[in-house]
Amino acid sequence: MERAQDVIGFHELYNRYSPVVFRFALRLSGDTAAAEDITAETFLRVWAAPVPPRTETVQAWLLTIARNLFLHERRRAWRSSPLGDYDRGVEPVRDETREEWERVAAAVREMAEPDRTILLLRAEEELPWDDIARIVGLTAAAVRVRAHRARLRLAELCGRKEVTK
Repeated sequence: MERAQDVIGFHELYNRYSPVVFRFALRLSGDTAAAEDITAETFLRVWAAPVPPRTETVQAWLLTIARNLFLHERRRAWRSSPLGDYDRGVEPVRDETREEWERVAAAVREMAEPDRTILLLRAEEELPWDDIARIVGLTAAAVRVRAHRARLRLAELCGRKEVTK
């Protein structure tokens, strides 16, 4: 049976997608060390995968693994520590003022996890609706509706009247 690294070439796969996986994990976790751990574990799982990814869905597959690892760690942290200890904020992105970014990051942290994931995958990774739907386990239509509602909620939390797409 072929493994993932035999079909695409693990080195090429890692070089192409590790920055995407890391960026996504960082936005989910808000912690550089956690994002590094999630990224490393994601590619360890790819290395050991008995079924190779299809090249047209490899990014969605990797981000699904990363999200599942994040959720697993979040559930573990929730069970073993007081509420809130594991959710530590998000690092700023370039071209945003720190104050504005902190307000937006705080608003994103207030959102339910699926909505946060949908917004990040669409805005940061620019994934198609079908890929996002596969990652979060919803239909593409449901993902579009949740994204719209999440953008409205984000605008409300940030004190804005209009919603940007």
